[in-house]
Amino acid sequence: MWAVYAVLSAVFASLTSILAKIGIENVNSNLATALRTVVVLALAWGIVFATGAQSGLPLLSRRSWIFLGLSGLATGLSWICYYKAIQIGEVAKVVPIDKFSIVLTLILAFAILREPLTLKAVLGGLLITAGTFVMIL
Repeated sequence: MWAVYAVLSAVFASLTSILAKIGIENVNSNLATALRTVVVLALAWGIVFATGAQSGLPLLSRRSWIFLGLSGLATGLSWICYYKAIQIGEVAKVVPIDKFSIVLTLILAFAILREPLTLKAVLGGLLITAGTFVMIL
C-alpha cells in the first residue's frame, strides 16, 4: 500500500508545481507560500479530526514535539525557497534541483540515521545527480 501512496504523492507534487506556477503570477512568493500553508493546515487538521487521530496528542513525547517542530521549520523554509525559485525561474529547471533532495536525504539518512548505504542506493543517487544536471543545463 505504501507504493500507492508514494505514486499519489508524486502525482500531487507534480500538480503542486504546475498549479503554483500559474497561481503565483503577480503574487509575492511569501504571500503565496502562506496561502498554500493555510490550505495545507486546514486539510491536515481536517483529516486528523475526521480519523480521530487528535487523541494521540497527549501521547507525544517532548522529543517528538521538538523534532516534528524542526521538521516543520525545514518544510516552511523549503516551501518559501521553492516558491521564490518557481516564481523567478522555470519550473522544469527548479523541480529537478528540488528533487535533488533525494540524494541529500540518502546521505543524511546514512550519516544521521545510520541507515545502510547500499550499492543500489549509491548508483541511484549518482543517476539522479546526473539526471539533475542534464535537466538543468
